[in-house]
Formats: sequence, structure tokens, C-alpha cells
Amino acid sequence: MTGPTPRILVVEDEAEIRRVVRLILEMEGYEVYDADGLQRGRIEAASRRPDLLVLDLGLPDGDGVDLIHHLRTWSTIPVIVLSARDNEGSKIAALDAGADDYLTKPFGAGELNARVRAQLRRHQRQASAGETTISFGDVRIDLVRRHVERGGTPLHLTPIEYRLLTHLAGQPGRVITHQQLLKALWGPGHAEDTHYVRVHMANLRKKIEIDPSRPQHVLTEVGVGYRFNG
Repeated sequence: MTGPTPRILVVEDEAEIRRVVRLILEMEGYEVYDADGLQRGRIEAASRRPDLLVLDLGLPDGDGVDLIHHLRTWSTIPVIVLSARDNEGSKIAALDAGADDYLTKPFGAGELNARVRAQLRRHQRQASAGETTISFGDVRIDLVRRHVERGGTPLHLTPIEYRLLTHLAGQPGRVITHQQLLKALWGPGHAEDTHYVRVHMANLRKKIEIDPSRPQHVLTEVGVGYRFNG
């Protein structure tokens, strides 16, 4: 790990889970703080200024979604929700509130660490000024020229396909809901038109994926949205 040690705040009311999560993250070399409720989490987030938040939704003094809403008024740090709520409605509510990823309990240490690494990389990448290209697999996006090529050969993308690709590729590892994509690309009047996304996503995958039926880069989060794997 290069540079300053990333600081992670864990907000979880169950003491044993909080201890396990803290141990997993500390073994990876992170500086970890924790809180057992919403109000304590708000105080720790404001005072510690963490680089990433791992958050349970079912807190004794409130809903974790409220903490996400509060955090987003002053911070853009990644938020990974770690919750026993596995229904699509809870996931979408948390992600639409500003969470970046969602892990359902029980979880594996390897997956948690992978999600944390992905979010820290994404946040660092967004903070870096002057980035003009995005590369993944054999695809290269030139953001200045608005040019995309695969294996050195230019790819013809429609304007919507290009915006869809750059919106996803600019946030690798983040789960982006259908509603967030619709609002970003088509505007707030199309919040229910999820078929727009499905049609254009299918066409985009045919152009950037080796096997569109088994995508490696634009992954589906069933019933929720998509995640870009760079």
C-alpha cells in the first residue's frame, strides 16, 4: 500500500460483526475506526474524515440510509453497505441515496476486501486531475477526442452508447442503479423507462465484450442496475 494509510469507518451495531469487519480490514493494513449507531457514526465521520465508510442499515437509533443522506451533504467518500437486508428495494434505496456498493450478510473476507480496494481506487482516480483516457481489456477511451477503440481498431458507438460507457467506466466498482443511469442520460422524466437502458446496454456489450452473453466488464446487478469491472 503506497501513500497515506486509508482510514475506514465501520458503522455496525452488532459487536461481533463489527469486530470481525475491523479485523479483516486491519489485516489488510487499513486504519480502522468504528461506531455502533447512527449518531455516533455521524460524529466519527465528521471528526475522523475517513476515506471510506462500511455501513450497516439496521442501526438501533435510525436507518443507515439517513446517514448516507447526511454524509452526501458534505462528502463524496465511497460508502459500502453491509446489511442483512437482501431485498432489491433496500439495495436500490441505499444506492439511490448515495451508497456506492452493497454487500449482503453473510459475506466473505475476500469479497469485502476486493470491494474496498475497488472503491478506494475509484475514489483516488476521480480525485486525480488531468486523466484523459480510460483503458480496460483491449478497449481504450479517449475522453478528449471522444474516441473509442478496441484492439487498436476504432469502435463506432452511438452518442447514447458512448455516454453510457463513459458514465459506467468512470466509476469502476460502483453499483449504479437503473434510475441513476436514466436520470444521468435521459433526464428525470424517464425514471421508469428501464427498457431504454436494457436495449442500449445490450448493443454496447456487443461492441466492447468478447462474449456479450457472459460480460466481463459491464456486469448486471439483478433488479438493481449495473457495475463496471475495469
